[in-house]
Amino acid sequence: MSTQTQVDIWPDARGRFGEFGGRFVAETLMPLILELESAWDEARNDPDFTAQMDAYMRDYVGRPSALYHAERLSEEFGGAKIWLKRDELNHTGSHKINNCLGQVLLAKRMGKTRIIAETGAGQHGVATATLAARFGLPCVVFMGATDIERQQPNVFRMKLLGAEVVPVTSGTGTLKDAMNEALRDWVTHVEDTFYVIGTVAGPHPYPHMVRTFQSVIGREARAQILEREGRLPDACVACIGGGSNAMGLFHAFVPDKNVRLIGVEAAGKGIETGQHAASLKGGAPGVLHGNRTYLLQDDDGQIIDAHSISAGLDYPGIGPEHAYLHDSGRAEYVSATDKEALEMFQLCTKLEGIIPALEPAHALARVADLARELGPKGLIIMNMCGRGDKDVFAVAGHLGVKI
Repeated sequence: MSTQTQVDIWPDARGRFGEFGGRFVAETLMPLILELESAWDEARNDPDFTAQMDAYMRDYVGRPSALYHAERLSEEFGGAKIWLKRDELNHTGSHKINNCLGQVLLAKRMGKTRIIAETGAGQHGVATATLAARFGLPCVVFMGATDIERQQPNVFRMKLLGAEVVPVTSGTGTLKDAMNEALRDWVTHVEDTFYVIGTVAGPHPYPHMVRTFQSVIGREARAQILEREGRLPDACVACIGGGSNAMGLFHAFVPDKNVRLIGVEAAGKGIETGQHAASLKGGAPGVLHGNRTYLLQDDDGQIIDAHSISAGLDYPGIGPEHAYLHDSGRAEYVSATDKEALEMFQLCTKLEGIIPALEPAHALARVADLARELGPKGLIIMNMCGRGDKDVFAVAGHLGVKI
């Protein structure tokens, strides 16, 4: 895996994707951000860092991940050929480890001796705890109390890996609140701590750094589909919370204007109900967690709590690069409800023998529509960014099944 991306126009020198991004942080955090930016610029241009990443990606993460023709889903939807980018087969069960590996290696390069992270669905927390264990670093993961209850398997995995899991009870006890607490911790441990952010959000250079580490997904998928089909796909589809798995898939295809890029937000109980996590559909530009982007907010600019059945999509904002792709028209953003995600969770499991996480189950709901729209000659790549082991107990509860 090379950390050099195929397309690297954005962000600009100020960390902006058009009018989005930047760094809106307290003065006490600015020295940490500038130190990180300098270390990141050096590392991404260092062949030794790239070689180290490549080796761990191959031998520890298990890349490249497979590109799999989902024949039965393709038949069920009655249209385009559907290819799944199988990032749920990575070590730890999701795309999150691609980014965590890069950031923990960067932390070691910087001489940091303590790792912190926020997590929603727990996959980022597990991946961070895994790399901290591998390199012998203490790890603290901040997780909303609500998410702890619905993601118990991942909570146990983090503790088993030696991480301290800190429950966050403020707000709704979900991802936004966990990120708030992680930022507070970081500013009080300035000398020794590295904050591993899990998505393409936060102050610059995080959106650029996370996207760069995740762009391995799209580079692999692009080469694989050309080898298998002899042409590029008609569309690339991924679920969107903060948006790291989607940017990972999309980035290599941005210059290919004939390839549609489609992000699927969490519509929760329905956009019209107000109980959703669709920041682009139901939000407006504002500032949160150090960057300007689309946010769920009221008329006074106060953040509105998000809702999704999926802990990984339950965030009231979106990465600034997605905001830029949305406003520029290069990418399309649609949504899927809790009900649709539950249906696709079950359908994919029964037809393909693949239990998807609830996050990519949202994307599958719109893949079904897109497959019919494109017809039999169409090609779709969907990022299967996480496996559903973590969700089986929660899904059983929603379906009224006793285990």
